[in-house]
Amino acid sequence: MEIDAVLDLMWIVICGILVFFMQAGFTLVEAGFTRAKNTSNIIMKNLMDLAVGSIAFWAIGYTIMYGDSIGSFIGTPSLFYDVRGDMHNLFFQTVFCATAATIVSGAVAERTKFSTYLIFSLLMTTVIYPISGHWVWQGDGWLTALGFIDFAGSTVVHSVGGWAALVAAALVGPRIGKYTDGKSNAIPGHNMLYGALGVFILWLGWFGFNPGSELAISGDSANNVAGIVITTNLAAAAGAVVALFLTWIRYGKADISMTLNGALAGLVGITAGCAAVDPMGAFIIGIISGIVVVFSIEFIDKVLKIDDPVGAISVHGVVGAVGTLLVGVFATDCGLLYGGGFGQLGVQAIGVVSIGAWAMITTFILLSILKAVMGLRVTEKEELEGLDLHEHGIDSYPEFGRDK
Repeated sequence: MEIDAVLDLMWIVICGILVFFMQAGFTLVEAGFTRAKNTSNIIMKNLMDLAVGSIAFWAIGYTIMYGDSIGSFIGTPSLFYDVRGDMHNLFFQTVFCATAATIVSGAVAERTKFSTYLIFSLLMTTVIYPISGHWVWQGDGWLTALGFIDFAGSTVVHSVGGWAALVAAALVGPRIGKYTDGKSNAIPGHNMLYGALGVFILWLGWFGFNPGSELAISGDSANNVAGIVITTNLAAAAGAVVALFLTWIRYGKADISMTLNGALAGLVGITAGCAAVDPMGAFIIGIISGIVVVFSIEFIDKVLKIDDPVGAISVHGVVGAVGTLLVGVFATDCGLLYGGGFGQLGVQAIGVVSIGAWAMITTFILLSILKAVMGLRVTEKEELEGLDLHEHGIDSYPEFGRDK
């Protein structure tokens, strides 16, 4: 192999390792934002998202997503992918797939059957994610033909997970005590240190997620990668700062959970356009994402009354959609503000709506079947006493007594 090819291959592998580590970040965020009695359940779901997703995506999901296109809708499936010169891409795309699956975990935390969740995770990584991903990233998908831009997955990865999470959270219902007499009651997470550490890990991992999607580091790609690192970081920082001051003004306190979600929102929002916008565009996208996530979390909780313990629907679904749309505004070569007119914005809207509809409809059908066959929710007794005890036979903090 030539040196440039070796560099590019190693870059993809290293970035894939960073994205792999994001699974630890998701685990910590979800565990920290929920109650202590469900910590082991959170760990097991995130671990199995990665393990099940790795096997399922290798077994068939990768070819459904990247196989020769059938009608620009789905790849030609084949079993147990084994093309020696493409193993680096298989690994990189596998960890992306696991990310989409694990987004659902936080939204349905503390009340969902572990067995049912495992089956849905399998279906997410073999059906829902690969098919819509084919439309955008395989090269011959119908959204690619339209000119849809989603460089690293604001919609392909994050919105798919977020919209699936919306449907899942609605179907499984809220946690006991979350809503009484039409009022939303706060159920605080047990460890904000875990939540904060998780966000720092995710922020770090995003430097593999977005720059790695350049799929090269040699030649001119080196400058492209450096630019993507800057747009990614600026958007995250702007999202965090804006969420901080917005909640400080609205609540009278500097809200840590909203600020952490503001950083994640900035990261999700810039993911689609990280290679298409300049630093100022990234900064503005981060600001918008930080504002949107605060109001979206409030709306979903207090108006729709859908219980999402970690804000996954807003961070990944809503902000993923907004960030994808904003490519049509801030992209330097085709955006509305750069003389490109409304054409790209229209294409972005088509992609956002079609992929969102696909994720929600398929999730609804699959979870409705699972609900009828095996049920989605644990019993009231199991929920009140904790999923750690009843699903896994363990107390995550035995020396501190049980969290009621």
